[in-house]
Amino acid sequence: MKLLQRFRTVLLILLAASVLGALVIYVVWRQALPPPPARQLFVHGVVLTVDANDRVASAVAIEGDHIVAVGDSDDLLQRYGQGAEVHDLKGRTLIPGFIDAHSHFPSSGLAAVGVDLNSPPIGTLTSLAELQARLRDRVATLPKGQWLFGFGYDDSLIQERRHPTRQDLDAVSTDHPIYVFHISGHMGVVNSLGLKLAGINRNTPNPPGGIIVHDSQGEPTGLLQENAGTAVQKLAMNFGALDFLKMVRQASADYATQGVTTAQNGATDSRTLKALTLASQTHLIPMRLEIWPLWNELGRNLLEGKVKRADLETDRISVGPIKFFTDGSIQGYTGYLGHPYHQPYHGDKDYRGFPTMPPEELRAWVKRYHDAGFQLALHSNGDAAIDEVLDAIAAAQKDHPLPDIRHILVHAQMSRLDQIERMSALSVTPSFFSAHTYYWGDRHRDIFLGPERARNISPTRWAKNAGLRFSVHLDTPVVPMNPRLLWWSTVNRLSSSGRPIGPEQGLTVMEALRAMTADAAWQIHREAQIGSIEPGKLADLVVLSEDPRSAKDLRDMQVMRTVVGGTTIYSR
Repeated sequence: MKLLQRFRTVLLILLAASVLGALVIYVVWRQALPPPPARQLFVHGVVLTVDANDRVASAVAIEGDHIVAVGDSDDLLQRYGQGAEVHDLKGRTLIPGFIDAHSHFPSSGLAAVGVDLNSPPIGTLTSLAELQARLRDRVATLPKGQWLFGFGYDDSLIQERRHPTRQDLDAVSTDHPIYVFHISGHMGVVNSLGLKLAGINRNTPNPPGGIIVHDSQGEPTGLLQENAGTAVQKLAMNFGALDFLKMVRQASADYATQGVTTAQNGATDSRTLKALTLASQTHLIPMRLEIWPLWNELGRNLLEGKVKRADLETDRISVGPIKFFTDGSIQGYTGYLGHPYHQPYHGDKDYRGFPTMPPEELRAWVKRYHDAGFQLALHSNGDAAIDEVLDAIAAAQKDHPLPDIRHILVHAQMSRLDQIERMSALSVTPSFFSAHTYYWGDRHRDIFLGPERARNISPTRWAKNAGLRFSVHLDTPVVPMNPRLLWWSTVNRLSSSGRPIGPEQGLTVMEALRAMTADAAWQIHREAQIGSIEPGKLADLVVLSEDPRSAKDLRDMQVMRTVVGGTTIYSR
């Protein structure tokens, strides 16, 4: 029966894809992962269980896809060794699989379909001339009229210290529409042909929660911030079956090699969910998936009963909270702050960014979803945005108390101490983008926020001291999927130049690991299945080259093996 079901799934993909794409998918399907061994043991290691007591053991016994025992190596070998597949850890460390608390899988695979425009420390691009050269190299391979897509440029890191303009992109090509996505993921620049295809001109009004930037002559510069870029993104990022396959294969490899056993698509529409479901069922995606439906599309269908959560979930796909965006990106000057930016934006000393939704509309939608019992995940970077979110949740909780709903504040980057203290009373849990300290710490201090506010970005110590449970994340593809760097950043809080960014907000090694495993699972109501190494839980595990508690540098540890449900999906 299972074979028949898989065959039917492949047929659906064959119908949806091109002939070539279908052939590639079929070949990959034939190479699908085998089922887990009936019984296996991991012995003679350091097992960091991350259970309630941070118990340390030396062995784990697994039957099928579940853990059945955790304890001493000699004891478990005696009890479970007969007929088992035994893995001798030889002193290496076994931890729960990393849970991706927030990213946009499979977008780390964008390099397979677009042009990488990242600057150091992620990439190598340093100037607009280099940006144009990379785009010219790719456009020469495309048929006339096809969209050219680039991603990852950062205006604050290139020599010119500005965004490209439509004229800069027109100099690359006027025969191809071109769109380049900002590193923040909250804005991008399009050339003249792309603006025309999207129906944007000097008279086009700003959409709610978005800005079409104009030059001194009143013409669009090509820069589209927040919701203003939606129409162009739908055109430029309308990837076909083969492109999606390339992205999925690249992203799956990225996440598996990094020890991620549960990946997340943190803003999912119906079309993306269908594609991810097919890819998961045919084992193109070997890890678990956490899906966060967009509030105004898939989420609304759930709210109105047009689709049921049970119909969307599988043994590998979970449907989590409903995703909202309430502001933008601080490094893009669209995060909504309580006080003005440190270096004024375009000379405006009072500029604080802006919300992507009026507060009364946010309150109304939060109440509708909350009253219906849905957990929410609300993107909120600036403290002004966080205030509006907490006010909306407080109003909803007052009318309809749900004491363990665990609404998530995504990024929560500028959380003030009073806001941290308020979250606990409202059953709100933050997910911090702690790697901001590494990737943007210097610029937050010197450009966007100033020294005092910058030292308290992603305030994990405040949260820990307040008794809040929280997670930390990478928001890939904003930065690469590298949990060891996230772990290191959460502990050390050093910028890419080596300067401290509020070290007093750092966590211990085990506290940070908990935020990436057990508490990340708790945050999405999955603590009974994943997040720690305990009998009865799914066998999602990672073997590390050394004990992180004594490692000289967490970034230098190696992921030796990644196991999902007892099946090894990566090994060195």
